[in-house]
Amino acid sequence: MKRSFRISILACCLFDATAAAAKDWRSGYTLYGTPGLIELPSAFVRPDAEIGVTLGGFENQQRASFNFQVTPRLSGTFRYSRFAEFSGPDTDDLYDRSFDFHYQLLTEGSLRPAVAIGLRDFLGTGLYTGEYLVASKALSPRLRATVGLGWGRLGTEGGFDNPLGVFDETLNERPPLDFGDGGTPAFDQFFRGDAAFFGGAEWRISDSLTATAEYSSDAYVREAALGVVERETPFNFGLSYAPRRDYILSAYALGGSELGLSATIVIDPKDRAARSGLEPAPQPVVLRGRSSANGLAEDTLRRATATGLLEEGVVLQSLDVAGRTVRVRFENERYRADAQALGRVARVLTKTMPSSVEVFVLEPTRAGLPLSIVSIRRSDMETLENRPNAAAQIYERAAISEARTDVSAVEVGVQASALEWGLSPYYAVQLFDGSNPLRGEYGLQADLRYALRPNLTLQGTARYRISENRSDARVSDSTLQPVRRNVALYGEAGEIGIEDLALHWYERPGRALYSRVSLGYLEKMFAGASTELLWKPVDSRVALGAELNYVVQRDYDLGFGAQDFPELDGVYDVVTGHASVYYDFENDFHGRIDVGRYLAGDWGATFALDREFANGWRVGAYATLTDVPFENFGEGSFDKGIQLTIPLDWAIGNATRDRTDVSLSSLSRDGGARLNVDGRLYETVRGGHVVALQESWGRFWR
Repeated sequence: MKRSFRISILACCLFDATAAAAKDWRSGYTLYGTPGLIELPSAFVRPDAEIGVTLGGFENQQRASFNFQVTPRLSGTFRYSRFAEFSGPDTDDLYDRSFDFHYQLLTEGSLRPAVAIGLRDFLGTGLYTGEYLVASKALSPRLRATVGLGWGRLGTEGGFDNPLGVFDETLNERPPLDFGDGGTPAFDQFFRGDAAFFGGAEWRISDSLTATAEYSSDAYVREAALGVVERETPFNFGLSYAPRRDYILSAYALGGSELGLSATIVIDPKDRAARSGLEPAPQPVVLRGRSSANGLAEDTLRRATATGLLEEGVVLQSLDVAGRTVRVRFENERYRADAQALGRVARVLTKTMPSSVEVFVLEPTRAGLPLSIVSIRRSDMETLENRPNAAAQIYERAAISEARTDVSAVEVGVQASALEWGLSPYYAVQLFDGSNPLRGEYGLQADLRYALRPNLTLQGTARYRISENRSDARVSDSTLQPVRRNVALYGEAGEIGIEDLALHWYERPGRALYSRVSLGYLEKMFAGASTELLWKPVDSRVALGAELNYVVQRDYDLGFGAQDFPELDGVYDVVTGHASVYYDFENDFHGRIDVGRYLAGDWGATFALDREFANGWRVGAYATLTDVPFENFGEGSFDKGIQLTIPLDWAIGNATRDRTDVSLSSLSRDGGARLNVDGRLYETVRGGHVVALQESWGRFWR
C-alpha cells in the first residue's frame, strides 16, 4: 500500500509538472495564420488579446493572416490568399478573403485534454471552407499530441460517412458550394458531408525550436485535379524557430512535394513595444511652505500657471481663484490618457498657487468642450506623492462630477498658438483589389488647424500626389449611386487636391449634452453640413447620439466643385443620418449600434464591437446590414470589416495623442456607406469621463 501510494503521488506530480510546462509552451501558428500545427488546427489558444500577423504559403498559394485572441478562449482570423493559376496551368491568379473562428471548449487539465471547435472560411467564397473538432494534450514537458475530426475541405483525405448522421440524416450530404457574391455564412455546409481524422505531434527540441509532424485530412482535391498542386502523401513536417516571443519563423515539407515558409509577428496590445516613460518626468509636488506664489496678483498666477502647463503640453483656458479653491480649465494636447494630464496639472498648481489654496478643481476639455470636474485636495497631493499605491489612494479621495455647460473661457496671458500646421510625406493604401491586392499613392501632405475659439476650429488637409497606381483599380458592380466604389478616381485628375476643409463648432446645450456642427468639405468624396447631438452623463457607461447630414458629392479633381452626373441631370445630394447607442462594457469591450440612412439612400444598421486596452490599443469588427439586396450590393454581399487603432506612444514611448487607424475590409462598396466626418462627439468626450479616467488612473503620477 505504501509503495502504491508513493507511485500515485509521483504520477500526480508528473502530471502537474507536465500541465505547468504545457501552459508555458505556447501554441504555434499555422500556414493559415491560426493557432495550431502546420496546416491544421490544435485545441490550444494563444494568450488573451494577442495579435498574430502571419505571411506564409508555398509555391502556388500564399496567405496573409491577421489573428486576434478576442477572449481567453475565442480567436478570430481574417485571411487574404493568393491562388496561383486558379483555374489550371497558365490561367490567372485569384485573390480571396476568408474569416475563421476558433473556440476552446475545454482547457487542458492534468488528465483532460484541451478541446476546441472551429470554422474555417465560414464567411467568404468558401475555397477553404471546413469545420473541425479537435483535442490536444501535453504528454510530457516537451511532447504534445493533437487529434481531430474535420469536415468540408478538412474531410477530403481518408474521408468516411459523417458520424453526426446518426443524429440527423441530412448531415450525411454536403450540398454543392454556392457562395454567390460571397460574404455570407454558408450555414448549409457546416459539419455536413464526409468527415476525416487528422492529427499531429509537436516536439519541443529547445525553448526556441519546435519540430512538428502532422497527418493532414486536406487532400487539396480541386488543386490536384487541376494539376496546380501536388500531394504525394498526407504527411507534413515542420520546424519553427522562436528565439523571442514577438516573432516565429517556420519552414515546412508539405505533402512530399512542396516547400512551405511562414513568418509571424506577435503583438501583445497589453504590453508596450518601447520602453515606457521616455517623456520628461513630471515636476515634483511643491510643499506649501516652499511656494513662492504667496501675495501675487491673480493675473500673475494665471500667466505663471499657463507657462508651467505649456511646458507639460497642456493649454490653460481659464483660471479663477476664490478663497481656498482654484478652478482651472485646460486642454490636454500631449497625453493620450487624460488622467496623466490631470496629474501634471495638479503638480504645476502646487508650485504656482498660494499656500492658502487647498482645493484644485480641474476641468479637462476637448475641442473646447468641458468634459468633467475633478476635485483634488492639495494636502492629498503633498502626502500621497511617494506612497505605495499612491494612484489608487488619490483616486479614492478625488471627486469626479458633471462638467459645467458653459464653454466660455477667460483670456490667459500665455497661450499656445491658435494656428497649427505641418508638412509630411504620406502613403495611402488601397487593399484587396482583385487584380492587384496592394494599391496606393504617395506624396506630400499639408495639415492646417486654426482655432478661432477653443470650441470653434477651421481645419483641413491637402495633398500633393507624386505617384499612384490606383486609377485602374477594379470598380465593383452595383446598381446604387457610386458613393464609395469609385473612390480611386478622386485625385486622379490633378496632382494637388483638398482632402477636407471644414469649420467645426462644438457646444454644451445642456447637462450631459454635447453638440457639433461641421460645415465645408467634410471628406474626400462629400461636402456639406453635418450636425450631431450626444447625451453622455459623466459617470454613465451608456451614451445616446443622433446625427443629421446634408451632403453633395464632390468633383473628382478634389477642388471646390461638385461632381455632375449626366444620368441625374446634375449633382448627387443626399440627406443622411443615424441614431446611435454606445455602451462601455466592464471587460474592455465597447459596443455601438447605428440605425439610419446611408449615403446611397439605403436604410439599415451598423453593429460594431471593439476591445480597447488601457494603453490605447483597440481591435474590433463591424457589420452593416441595409435594405440593399445582396445581389445589388455586389461582391461581399454586405459591408463588414476589422478595425485597428494603434497609439503612437505605445510604439515610441514618448507621450503623444497621435494614433494610426487601420481598416481591413472588402473593396469600397456603396451599400452601408457612412459619411467620414472628423471629430464625432463620442470619441471626443469619453476620455474625460469616469470610466476612461478610472481605467487610466494608474498614469496620474507619471
